[in-house]
Amino acid sequence: MAAPVSQLERERKYELGAGGQVPILAGAGAVARQEGPVEQLLDATYFDTTDYRLARAGITLRRRTGGDDAGWHLKLPVSSDTREELHVPLRRNNPSKVPGRLARLVTAYTAGSRLVPIAHLKTDRFSYRLADADGRVLATLTDDHVTGEAGGAVAHIDSWRELEVELEADAEPRLLDDLDRALVPSGASASKYPSKMRRLVGELVPKRKPVKVGKNPDAGTVVLAYLREQFDHLRRNDIGVRRDADDAVHQMRVASRRLRGAFRTFKKIIDVPESLAAELKWLAGELGPARDTEVMAATLNKQLDGLPPEFVLGRVRQLLVRHFSREGEEARTRAVEALNSKRYLALLSSLDDVLDAPPLTKRARRPARKELRKAVRKAGCKLARAEAATHGASDRDPSDLDVALHETRKKAKRARYAADAVKPVLGKKLGKWRKKVKAVQGTLGEHQDTVVTRETLYRLGIGAFRDGDNSFTYGLLHGCNTELAHEKQREFRAQWAKLPALPKS
Repeated sequence: MAAPVSQLERERKYELGAGGQVPILAGAGAVARQEGPVEQLLDATYFDTTDYRLARAGITLRRRTGGDDAGWHLKLPVSSDTREELHVPLRRNNPSKVPGRLARLVTAYTAGSRLVPIAHLKTDRFSYRLADADGRVLATLTDDHVTGEAGGAVAHIDSWRELEVELEADAEPRLLDDLDRALVPSGASASKYPSKMRRLVGELVPKRKPVKVGKNPDAGTVVLAYLREQFDHLRRNDIGVRRDADDAVHQMRVASRRLRGAFRTFKKIIDVPESLAAELKWLAGELGPARDTEVMAATLNKQLDGLPPEFVLGRVRQLLVRHFSREGEEARTRAVEALNSKRYLALLSSLDDVLDAPPLTKRARRPARKELRKAVRKAGCKLARAEAATHGASDRDPSDLDVALHETRKKAKRARYAADAVKPVLGKKLGKWRKKVKAVQGTLGEHQDTVVTRETLYRLGIGAFRDGDNSFTYGLLHGCNTELAHEKQREFRAQWAKLPALPKS
């Protein structure tokens, strides 16, 4: 089944009175002439959960007939003026059922809740093409006369008129500002609604109380703002993972780890069940192999390229490609299966419940600067104890040092995430310390990569030998990664020696 067709939509919306004249935009920026109008009749049905979860996230899902792009449209916010639109053609059978390809993409927001029709809009559209002196179309101005009906406890019916300016894919972004300066003096005013659907159902959408970190916030406000930010990050990257977007697995994994770390670091501020942190650990574990396989494949290919050709013996390149292609596909399948599981849906629902009605403790009402500094210092102390445990570890067994350094890396990550969370109130004081801790984490992450890579090379080398292939190059790469591990250990010691003490106030 073909993937949805994607395109970026860069536009701005304006309100115009019923008797207002369509502005003439020739002369605005690079626009030399205005062509049209061309009339189209559009009929759109919008879908959401009964509690408007997509609308709350700024996401639009509709089925539209009429016009040049009839079909199913999923619109995802990118920035204030830009949305990504995914398009799926209409189908003959069961036209009111949301295509599974689109429904699955918004799972992180619906958490398995059913998508149902929530609004119906009819639009009489008059389109004006805006072209430059050479006749190249730069944008389209549309004059939309809209009638809409939304459900709910009481039916809501409305009608209005709005203008919309949408840029062509190759138009300069600054043209939106040029057109804005021409539109406003003509009587049009910027719309406060991101979409027609949101204007129609605006009063019906439940409002989550915004979290604003002011000048002297309490601890709960800072922690809650951070948690919501990370949950939003996780959900956005869920869509990317399902679409196999670059770096989406890594970013979603980071968000899950940051959430888990925050629940544990700030457990005296927000009291959530330990099971929630455990489920976030499970999610990160399901996403991990996809990212690890990608990194290892890139590293070994680079190391192979750095070897003299006469040292690359047998079918090592072909076997590595085959191995990592298979591993990568299995890891991706595992990640997507996890995102389609009931366990993941339950996790999403739990996170939503916690962040909608956060179980804040009495300490959450205390001043953030003082209360959150304690949590960061505790994370710093755990990091220091983990580093101390690395000394003498190799005297027992070389692998013990690997384990101890990996544990130190995890504690460094937790400490860095804690510093990130309190940045609104302690950013300047912790800036230098956080930067050094991040460097330590990075070095130890590269060290851990050598540990996993050596284990993989050992297995591949044994397999090659057993199959009658030359295993020399696997051993050589294993030795290179052993030396790289020693180099990273030395680098870590040097970085740790320069790590500043945590600020006391």
